[in-house]
Amino acid sequence: MATYVLIHGAASDSWYWHRVLPLLIANGHDVIVPSLPASDDTAGFEEYTDTVVRAMEDRWAQAIVDRGPLIVVAQSMGGFTAPMVCERVPVDLMVLVAAMVPKPGESGGQWWENTGWQRAKDENDARDGRPVGAEFDVRSTFFHDVPPELVEAAFSRGETRQSSTPFARPWPVKRWPDVPTRFLLCRQDRFFPADFQRRVVRERLDLVPDEMDSGHLPALARPVELAERLEGYRKQLALV
Repeated sequence: MATYVLIHGAASDSWYWHRVLPLLIANGHDVIVPSLPASDDTAGFEEYTDTVVRAMEDRWAQAIVDRGPLIVVAQSMGGFTAPMVCERVPVDLMVLVAAMVPKPGESGGQWWENTGWQRAKDENDARDGRPVGAEFDVRSTFFHDVPPELVEAAFSRGETRQSSTPFARPWPVKRWPDVPTRFLLCRQDRFFPADFQRRVVRERLDLVPDEMDSGHLPALARPVELAERLEGYRKQLALV
């Protein structure tokens, strides 16, 4: 049995993982899915990391379990938090899913300009025939391949307000952790286009990402395939 820790992205909470959670549990694993303090204006990436580590400590304090290998999975802005968790806890595998890849000392706000994200997104929108520079459309950008009933469920819950605090503070990591890392790119991602992600992952992690057919929210759009990918990484490294 392994322990999976699933970290959501910006303006979100643990609900994002609700379709993946039972699939991993059904395979016999323990799964920890914390909700980050996204709307707390006093919370930056240090506090996000504290939240994840506390959730792990609380789970392990409540039951005597064979924790087995520890696998940290992070989606989107979770790419800032996951490496910080790896600095605090011995992690066997880190998986980044449609994630941001920061440089040490770079703030979340600086990431957008430093990576050339806006130009990449505009070029991708133009290629696909979407209006460039139009008002941001959450449904079209994030939920275009999510089942309609889940889109309605997500919007009926209301979007979590995302504080700007994490985007203003430098990422307090001196170097990426020495932890086996996999990056899973989503080919139909309209927010972080595939060509953009291939370049950023190569330049910043010196990795060739794996790829799957999905938009930016694979845990909602393609939960079975995502769970299978995670389990495939675990088996590749013989983490049993």
